[in-house]
Amino acid sequence: MRNIDVNRLVDEARFNRFHWRVLCWCALLLIFDGYDLFIYGVVLPVLMKTWGLSPLEAGALGSYALFGMMFGALFFGPLADRIGRKKGIAICFLLFSGFTVLNGFVRNPLEFGVCRFVAGLGIGGLMPNVVALMNEYAPKKIRSTLVAIMFSGYSLGGMLSAGLGIYMLPRFGWEAMFQVAAVPLLLLPLILWFLPESVGYLLRQGRTEQARAILRRVDPGLALTDDDRLEMAEAKGEGAPVLQLFREGRALRTLSLWVAFFCCLLMVYALSSWLPKMMASAGYSLGSSLSFLLVLNFGAVFGAIGGGWLGDRMNLPKVLVAFFAVAALSIGLLGFKSPTPVLYALIALAGATTIGSQILLYACAAQFYSMAIRSTGLGWASGIGRNGAIVGPLLGGALVGMSLPLQMNFIAFAIPGLLAAIAMALFCLRQPAAGVAPGEALA
Repeated sequence: MRNIDVNRLVDEARFNRFHWRVLCWCALLLIFDGYDLFIYGVVLPVLMKTWGLSPLEAGALGSYALFGMMFGALFFGPLADRIGRKKGIAICFLLFSGFTVLNGFVRNPLEFGVCRFVAGLGIGGLMPNVVALMNEYAPKKIRSTLVAIMFSGYSLGGMLSAGLGIYMLPRFGWEAMFQVAAVPLLLLPLILWFLPESVGYLLRQGRTEQARAILRRVDPGLALTDDDRLEMAEAKGEGAPVLQLFREGRALRTLSLWVAFFCCLLMVYALSSWLPKMMASAGYSLGSSLSFLLVLNFGAVFGAIGGGWLGDRMNLPKVLVAFFAVAALSIGLLGFKSPTPVLYALIALAGATTIGSQILLYACAAQFYSMAIRSTGLGWASGIGRNGAIVGPLLGGALVGMSLPLQMNFIAFAIPGLLAAIAMALFCLRQPAAGVAPGEALA
């Protein structure tokens, strides 16, 4: 009989078909998630015209989903630590897809806002759980890269919503953009069948045989037998999960992550909600202004994957400091008149270092927190960050309503990038305390 260290087994496993399958299914979930989230920025100019919304009213309407995302992240992160990530993911998927479809049949802004709030619960709850599941099974040497590749599905979903918007809005109206979200619901049975449960959750539940079956797929060369004893130091947590985020020297780093999440999500949702409208107001056609949203998400894919690659070879928190500094600079320059190729390059760079940085922040938080509190840590970081996501569309609406010069709007969007860079610099300076689990030592 052997004693098998599950964490070490996963860390040292070679990337194989099992990892590829987890990566693809998690990325697909985030494609749907990203589509349902970015769709509001795509239809916003049409909604404002159809319902006669002022900029402030439009910003408030866009925030309903983000309020839902905040509560969803805070609720479904800890819940999944108790009921399993697979069940948590399924509940969230049903919520955001089902209520996004219902959004295509509403008759007024109030009904629209209610459906967006409930969909937001699912969107916000899905993200931390999918990231935690991918992080749990990814081999250590390519963990940041795999999480970033998976999370690029979120940006692909944004590109899909912008691309479909260019084609569908003039032909079928804004309602059809929401109704097509019924298609992902057909894939739910396949997702439930193929997506593995958290091995840490299975061990906490005493479902050792199921855990062994999954670990045989993680590392087929180990020849795991029924007599082997599975050991997982992080499978059980102590005390209140939220308080654990501040113990063992984690307090300053937890707060730094929360500030970075807040500022990053403010930039992401300010841009995703108002970039098409601002560019349309600056004289671009609706199709051209939607193409800017497409480029924003296109840049995010390269930023996430490139940042993950750098993080695996250098230091992920330090990479984030640089990304946030570049985000502040590129967004600040967007308001100044530039040749079209330069403008597209700046928007791509802004996407790479805002949406891309959001993805890298999830990877950073997932590596910082131990497995027993990982979903809770991710859920709370995401939930606190959602306050920034709520402020973003409201800030954009207020700025547009004040009729400020375009330069001032983008400079206001850039300031949070500097604050996030400072927060992550503090994260880097704080060395892990003695006794901190190896998975938490990112310095």
